[in-house]
Amino acid sequence: MHRRVFLSSLLGASAAVAGLSGCAKGDASADTKGAATKPLADKVPAGTSLKIASYLGQQQLQFRLAKLPALPFTVSNWLNIGAGPDVINAFRAGSLDLANNAGIPPIQAHYQGYAAKIVAIDLTRKPNYLFATKPGSDIHTARDFKGKRLAFSQGQAQGVVLLRALRQAGLKYDEVKLVPLTSNQFFTALQSGQVDVAPLAISQAPAYLQKYAAKGARTIPTDVVDLLNLLWAPQSVLNDPAKAAAIAAYIPQWARGQVWQYEHPDVWNEEFYVKTQNLTPQQAQGISRLANKPLFPPSWDEAIKWEQETADLLAEGGFVKRFDVSSLFDHRFEPIAAKAVPEEYRK
Repeated sequence: MHRRVFLSSLLGASAAVAGLSGCAKGDASADTKGAATKPLADKVPAGTSLKIASYLGQQQLQFRLAKLPALPFTVSNWLNIGAGPDVINAFRAGSLDLANNAGIPPIQAHYQGYAAKIVAIDLTRKPNYLFATKPGSDIHTARDFKGKRLAFSQGQAQGVVLLRALRQAGLKYDEVKLVPLTSNQFFTALQSGQVDVAPLAISQAPAYLQKYAAKGARTIPTDVVDLLNLLWAPQSVLNDPAKAAAIAAYIPQWARGQVWQYEHPDVWNEEFYVKTQNLTPQQAQGISRLANKPLFPPSWDEAIKWEQETADLLAEGGFVKRFDVSSLFDHRFEPIAAKAVPEEYRK
């Protein structure tokens, strides 16, 4: 099994710890009212640049294959970074201006006292995680999680998916054993039997089953979704009118790129999964069949409701303190993505 098969979901471990203690510009106590209401500039000023996250180079590849127009600003660095904890650390260090994550990292950043805001939303209607069991497991449904050791990453999407699955199965936190890990540790923990269950991205499932199904491992599908695929940026970046204008110009490209990928699965399978991730064409096709149709809502109401439910769910478990998530959204950017795509890709 080639190691890169699993890279599309691997996330940094050390940053999860470091991110809890760092203090830097972007403190949540900063005065951001003026910046949050100042209209976006119509044009990106000359000389503007952004440092943008592109995990495994997916963003540049997507833009190149889709033949999208050149961006009206300079991307000074495409960072190979995807994990929420790693993104927060990069934000704090000033080495990253814009990132693509799920809904949980902005909540975690707020909990850590770091000010950052969501600027674009793509709704995920189908599950993008499956629950994988260790080899030799007798688990067949989420109800069977009772009394089992479950891999849990508080600051990542996988953690929230697990909590939502437990709630759906009618299980309380004290009826299972949550084993604190970061998602890059999940695969090894399953192999070794350190945990009974771990949530894996759908891109990991085909390869995992190929290697361990014969040894009694299986995946437990649920209808639990991680609703939000989003772009977010530090408040300090959004306070810069030039960078805010550049982000506004980037969002349509981001949205159109996702639409192109969804509409051209065969090309994406070959160019990304086969050529860069060393998957077989059959494995790549299996992943694409589970892919979500991108949906860019003109209104963020549903996203805010879901984000609030997620924050409340974490608060119920004592993982964060309760707060109003509306502070996480910069509504100046709200209509941009939806306006950039055909109607069928709007909610």
